[in-house]
Amino acid sequence: MKMNHVGIMVGDMDKAVEFYTNALGLNIVMGNTKVIEERETAIGRMCIAVFGEGFKGFNIAHLVTSDGIGVELFEMKERQERHEVDFSRLGIFHFCLQTDDFAGVIEKVEKFGGKVRMDIMRYHPEDDNKPAKMVYLEDPFGNLFELYSHTYEETYASDYE
Repeated sequence: MKMNHVGIMVGDMDKAVEFYTNALGLNIVMGNTKVIEERETAIGRMCIAVFGEGFKGFNIAHLVTSDGIGVELFEMKERQERHEVDFSRLGIFHFCLQTDDFAGVIEKVEKFGGKVRMDIMRYHPEDDNKPAKMVYLEDPFGNLFELYSHTYEETYASDYE
């Protein structure tokens, strides 16, 4: 099994594309595109199956990470202003990106309207041979994401308390 893409609801497509490309370094595969509710095309029928009758349309953009993972951005016509995180609800609550420029990405996240939610954490602060660090961030719409300095395997393959 391989990861293919993640879909994220955003409040303003232009601002979202700016954030995900300029702050996080993703590349545009397909720019901001309008989708309307219709039954004439396969895409139109698929959208009705996914979003239900009366979804009123949305804007969509497709981005990609440097390792080929897709990020599909959705700006629904009818939507909340911000994502309200509710940790009591089941479902996905964040995604994680990895970078070699940890401090630089954090700076860009804030510059382009995102937010740092916590102090940077080291998994093994007592061991300089294990420098893996992480932080939780938000995009400009309140969607949570995590930033890692090392791979998932490097971070968790060793003991940690």
